[in-house]
Amino acid sequence: MHPAPARTLSSQLAERFAERIRDRLLAPGTRLPSVRQCAAQHEVSPSTVVAAYDQLLAQGLVDARRHRGFYVRDWARKPPSALAGSARAAIDSAASTDPAEARRRNAPISAATLMRGMFHSDSRRPQPGMGVLPPDWLDNDFMASALRRTTAGKGLHDATVRYGDPQGDAELRRVLAERLASQGIGAAPAQIITTIGATQALDIVSRTLLKPGDTVMVEDPGWSVEFARLGALGMRMLPVPRGADGPDLAVMARYCEAHAGSTEAPRLFVSVSVLHNPTGYSLSPASAHRLLQLAQRHDFHIVEDDTYHHLAPEHATRLAQLDGLQRTVYVSGFAKILAPAWRVGFLAAPPGLVEPLLDTKLLATLTTPSLLERALAQCIEQGQLRRHAERVRTRLDAARSRSVRLAQAAGCTFVAEPAGLFGWIDTGVDTDQLALRLLDEGYMIAPGALFHANRAPSTRMRINFATTQEAAFWQAFERVRDALGRG
Repeated sequence: MHPAPARTLSSQLAERFAERIRDRLLAPGTRLPSVRQCAAQHEVSPSTVVAAYDQLLAQGLVDARRHRGFYVRDWARKPPSALAGSARAAIDSAASTDPAEARRRNAPISAATLMRGMFHSDSRRPQPGMGVLPPDWLDNDFMASALRRTTAGKGLHDATVRYGDPQGDAELRRVLAERLASQGIGAAPAQIITTIGATQALDIVSRTLLKPGDTVMVEDPGWSVEFARLGALGMRMLPVPRGADGPDLAVMARYCEAHAGSTEAPRLFVSVSVLHNPTGYSLSPASAHRLLQLAQRHDFHIVEDDTYHHLAPEHATRLAQLDGLQRTVYVSGFAKILAPAWRVGFLAAPPGLVEPLLDTKLLATLTTPSLLERALAQCIEQGQLRRHAERVRTRLDAARSRSVRLAQAAGCTFVAEPAGLFGWIDTGVDTDQLALRLLDEGYMIAPGALFHANRAPSTRMRINFATTQEAAFWQAFERVRDALGRG
């Protein structure tokens, strides 16, 4: 830290923490570094840190817990309460802090944090924890051309003076049905509902098939945003270990048998079957077949999230192929490959679920943007999206090779064979702690605890192959990791 005109070191330090708390880069419940740790990390005196923490207390951004430390408040939801005493009364010591609790509580990066980081990054550097491709990878001319054609003549007028079809633009649903058929998934246009991205499709399925308190089986490790979303809906989650071939079917069977006939019987299983997030695993045909038998025997539905299908091999096995959309609801979208702002997704469902799912969509959004849907239909039908996806896959293959070399040179090991957009690596240190320290270097990572339904501490982290090609990040990573190891 270096003094700025008319600003003390303590004010600078307090403002750094305050910005991160307000932008949710430090999630509610996060334990701030101890006074001694913070002083050493920022090369200031302990009294400077105490003064900075006092300022955060006065602003209502943190709580002071005697002999335990300073914790980020949920300031956006809770009105500031009376501040109890000075920050100095809450200085924690290593001797008085329970290590297991500190490890559990010191969890700076949440699912919402990663999403907010897409909009509130304090660095122009590529961010290793992001879940999307870099903007320049998505540059193209065909989307703008398709929009111009869609709005030509009376197109703009007709698409904006009335609501579109609640189920989605008929032309897009026809094109999607043809594309799904080429993948071996039989879905008539009447079985398809368009959504505002794949995330809304997942939400529609959950709100239709479940009620608060219902039991959902989820892959572990799995998608952190899905855990957060299901938790917010009040669902009870049962973690299912995910391996290279698919979910652990023995664990799923035990869950189903243990609760058979009761209200706690699993109602749904959520799976990313192809290029699983975060491991990159893809489901094997044998596992897919046994999984569908289990669903039939124990009467639960499966949501198959195929968000990364544009990056996947053509021969990859989908549950919806084998199931014929009987117990499976297939979900996908285009934001990952086309443009994040084009929030166009869809679901393909068994005929008997279409009307209930459509009712849920109507209650949430009425309709979806027909202009974008019509333009997207053109991009798919004319082959422009397919050629664009091929270019992206070629570029990602090269990026993956570079990123893997850099990660291994930095002493990391890959827990799963590198594939798709994400790598699942072991760092050798607690990645919650690593994430907090790397924020000071301008990097946001995705720590392993995020990808476990019970938020278990982990030495693993997920990296984005497209954003971890620079040696500068791995140099910062090594420096911070080694310092944690020495500590």
